[in-house]
This record gives sequence, C-alpha cells and structure tokens, in this order.
Amino acid sequence: MGVEMEDNKHGRESPAAKAAEKTTVMNGGHEHDESSTVEEPVPKYRGIKAMPFIIGNETFEKLGAIGTLSNLLVYLTTVFNLKHITAANLLNVFNGTTNFATILGAFICDTYLGRYKTLGISTINSFLGLLMIALTAAVKSLHPPRCTKGGDCVDPNRGQMGFLLCGFAMLTVGAAGIRPCNLAFGADQFNPNTESGKRGINSFFNWYFFTLTFAQMMSVTLVVYIQSEVSWPIGLGIPALFMLISCAVFFVGDRIYVKVKPEGSPFTSIVQVLVVAAKKRNLKLPQHPSLSLFNYIPTKSINSKLPYTNQFRFLDKAAIRTEEDKVGEDGSSVYPWKLCSLQQVEQTKCVFKVIPIWAAAIVYHVAILEQQQYVVFQALQSDRHLGSSNFQIPAATYTIFSMLSLTLFVPFYDRIIVPFLRRYTRKEEGITLLQRMGIGIFLTVLASFVSAFVEERRRGVALSRPMPGVTSKGAAVSSMSALWLVPQLALAGLAEAFTAIGQVEFYYKQFPENMRSVAGSFYFLGMGASSYLNSFLISIVHKTTENAKTGNWLPEDLNKGRLDYFYFLITGLGILNVVYFLVCSRWYEYKDGTEGAIKDTEMEPKNLENKHAV
Repeated sequence: MGVEMEDNKHGRESPAAKAAEKTTVMNGGHEHDESSTVEEPVPKYRGIKAMPFIIGNETFEKLGAIGTLSNLLVYLTTVFNLKHITAANLLNVFNGTTNFATILGAFICDTYLGRYKTLGISTINSFLGLLMIALTAAVKSLHPPRCTKGGDCVDPNRGQMGFLLCGFAMLTVGAAGIRPCNLAFGADQFNPNTESGKRGINSFFNWYFFTLTFAQMMSVTLVVYIQSEVSWPIGLGIPALFMLISCAVFFVGDRIYVKVKPEGSPFTSIVQVLVVAAKKRNLKLPQHPSLSLFNYIPTKSINSKLPYTNQFRFLDKAAIRTEEDKVGEDGSSVYPWKLCSLQQVEQTKCVFKVIPIWAAAIVYHVAILEQQQYVVFQALQSDRHLGSSNFQIPAATYTIFSMLSLTLFVPFYDRIIVPFLRRYTRKEEGITLLQRMGIGIFLTVLASFVSAFVEERRRGVALSRPMPGVTSKGAAVSSMSALWLVPQLALAGLAEAFTAIGQVEFYYKQFPENMRSVAGSFYFLGMGASSYLNSFLISIVHKTTENAKTGNWLPEDLNKGRLDYFYFLITGLGILNVVYFLVCSRWYEYKDGTEGAIKDTEMEPKNLENKHAV
C-alpha cells in the first residue's frame, strides 16, 4: 500500500496552506486580505497510519456480520424450522432491502452527517442487531422447538418472527450507513493531489477487500463451526462481541482521521440540471458548447474540473444562458433553477453514464449469489467428511474456497500483475477498470457453467450411490465428495477479485467527489437489485416447473429436482450480460478522458484542504 506523506513534513507547506496564507479578492473594487478573517484548517493526511483503525473496524464488523449472515440459511431452516424456499427468499429480501437502504444512508451522510458520524452511529446499530439475533438462539421462548425425529416441525409464532425481524431491521440500519461510507472514508485519509496518495488509494481498495475476505474466511470456518457443531447461542454471541470490538476500534482512532464535511444534498444539483434542461428543451444548442455554454466553477468545491463530453447532449441545454438569466458578482447563477453551469451538467452526466454499467453488475451478482446460497444446499446433500475421518466440514463453510481464491489472488494482482501491466499500458491500474470488471463478469459465466455439470454429477451419484443411513432432513446424501464444489467456488472468488473490487473503485473514481458515499452505495444497490432478481427467478422457476414433465427444478430435496437446469439458465443470462457489458464499455467515456492513463504531471490541487476537511 502506498505510504502517504503528511502535508507539512520537513517544514514544507502544501499549496493549499500557502494559498490560505494570502488570498486576496476584489470586493466592490477594493482588495482585502481574507486570511485575517478566514482561517481554515489544513488536513493532515495520515494515509496508512489511519488504516489500522479503519480496516480494523471493518474487519471486526465483517467478522460479526458475516459470522451471523453466512450461516443464517442453516439457522433459519434448522432452528426456526423454515422451508428452504422460504428461508432463501427471506434472506434475498433482507439482503435486497439492506443494500437498497445504502442509498438513503449515503444521502444522509453526504448531506447532513458526514462519513465519520454516519459510520459511528451505524456501527452501534449493527451491534444491537447482532445482539438481538443472538438472543433468539439463547432464549428458548424466542425460537420454536426442535423438529421431532419423524420430521414433524413447529413453525415460529408471530412474536418469535417479529423479534428476529427486528434484529434484521437493526442490521439494515447499520449496513445502510457502513457499506456506502467505509470505503470512501478510508480513501479520504490519502491526499488525492500527490502521486503517493493516488497510489495509496488504488492499493487501499485491493487491500481492503483482502482484509475483508480474510475476516469472512474466519467467519465461515471458526464461527460457523461453533454455530453448527457446538452451540448456536455461543456461535451467534461471538459475532455480537466482534461487533462491540469494532465499535471500540473505530472510536479509538478519532483524533487521526481526516473528516470531510458534507456539502449539502448532492442530488439537488442533479435535479436542477434535469428541471432546467426540461424547461429549455426547445432551445437550440450552440455549435461549440464547451466555449459557449455558461461555465461557472465554484472556487471552494471539492469537485474536480471536468472536460466537456458529447454524451447526453440534451442536458447541455440547462447551461444555455438567455437574456432572462442573471449572474451574481461572483459569477454564479442567481437562480440555479433557471440556469445551471456546464460543470453541473457534466457532473450529472457522470452519474447517468455509470447507470448502464451498473445494470450489468446486477446479473453478475445473481451468479455470485447462487454460489453462496444453493452451494450450501448442495453441500448438505454431499459427502462432507474430510478424508476418512469422522470430521464433517459445515455446509456453510464451503464458501471459504471462494474467499480463499480471492485472498490469494489479490496480493499477487496488486504487487505483481499491476506493476507489470503498468509498464506496457501506461495506466495506473494496469488495465482499465472496465476491462477488469469485464474479466470478472466472464468468469461468473464459467462458474455457473461448471456448477451445472457438478450438480448433475452430484444428483446422479445421490440417486445411484447414496451414503447409507445418512440423510439431510429426510433426503438422501450423495456419496460424491463436497470438494467437487471447489472449482466453481474458486472461479467465483476470482470473479469477485476482478469485478467486485473493480466496481467499487470504478464508482469511487467516476462519480463527482461530493458524491463518493453515494458512489459507495451503488455497489450495494447492484447487490440489492440482484437479490430481488434472484428471489424473483427462484419463485418463477419454482412455480413454472412445479407441474413440468422434468419435475420441480428447486424442491426441498435437490435429488428430486434439477438444480443443474437452473444453473444453465443463469449461464445463459450471464452470456447475454457479457455481450451487453461489452457494448456499454465501448460506449463509455471516462470521467477525465484518460482511461486511467498515468500523467507526467500531477493534477492541479483542489481546495479540499482549505474547507472540507478538519
């Protein structure tokens, strides 16, 4: 990870500090020195020094959240006695709602609270949510009795489901603030105007996912084993304890953090552009828009200056200045709901251009979800013994192979592949972010294709050579080793290493700087949409195949279904998604027009140091 230099190290002042010392402006024809009246603190970027607290907070948060969520499918079906379809759909709705809530959390963060306060409040809510879920296991009256040996099960009552759903609600509130803000908050700790800071940001995204995945691995091995084999109350209590530690680690680093102040609603500017463009839709655009349109640039905005682009040209009309449009002494529009600047228009275009790319991520996430959900059911009906021993790997733990694939690949990619590619492509990330995302999307197609053949073999072996005397909720268990699931999971992990990390970095860099929390939420919005799409696909396939000649594809007993056909369906959708993504990638124009190329000179320093960080 790039090591960040402090602004005032060795007695050298940053450009922002020099500018703050002596700033003169014309006011009514007279010059006066602003430094005597406006003394704005210069941030001290600690870069890597702040990372132990930020990544430590995130690591323990994920140890808590993933330690609970990764095994919830098993918990809901074995302790709460829910059916597989009901449990899968409940988790899909919960995941979808949680991910969609991130846009609300991002809005509150960028508009009112700022990332530091939002993260603090959300971390506490997550702890309370995990504590409530742990209580559903520890208190007998908060969950239904166990199923009898004959398979008779009692459904949970309203009170039990209500308490469980309240825990889910608290987790949703916590995730709504943590997910869109933590990455942006970490990147805030690096100076974006220095080469070391830029490279530190690039490495931060890779190492963030590395530590995140390491935490997930711990969760799906040690924590899941305790839950499945030792005790659910202890196994769910440990994640709550991890979340409490996460709260403590985050607040300990309070004095080190760079805290970017919110600038107000970033959506207001977008709405203004849309409204004004609609009002002026009948006006004719000038021949040279970049030279003729109104182009006011605020002196103290954290947003970088954007070049003019030809995409979404209908929005350019919002910057056409007519005789009725008045401009103030500072050059800004007096009535922003009647005249917008070209920079506002370009910032709106940045958001609009990302949406088609974001849509491609939805189908990608559906393929990843299948590797996290139905793989668990496949493992439950496969031989999970480790060699000839009696030890069985918990079904939910098999997702560790996906995480292990990502964890091993990310350091290799960041330290070896990227520097090697950088020499030849002259791009800071080695390859463009869209190329990185495209590779991952293609890998999910391979993962789904392999999954179909593995499931076909598992089912065939289960019907011909089931394990004697072993059942999973009354269903025969295949004598095929569950380790056959590893190849598809490894491919899914590589896909995450390319697309998941690429997505987050893409949104962060392509959104306007004052919308970086919103940018962080876009990744989770894609996951949320995929959860609903996945739930929709499962429900449709379940209903339409219920009376089909081939039989129900997704019954409780996978041996009686055709999960392999469902995987082939996901493969087909993935192929169409690859074609769609390639078309969108060719059309897309990067925010700075460089496609990530390394510049010989540093970018001009923005005014982030002057106003927006303390």
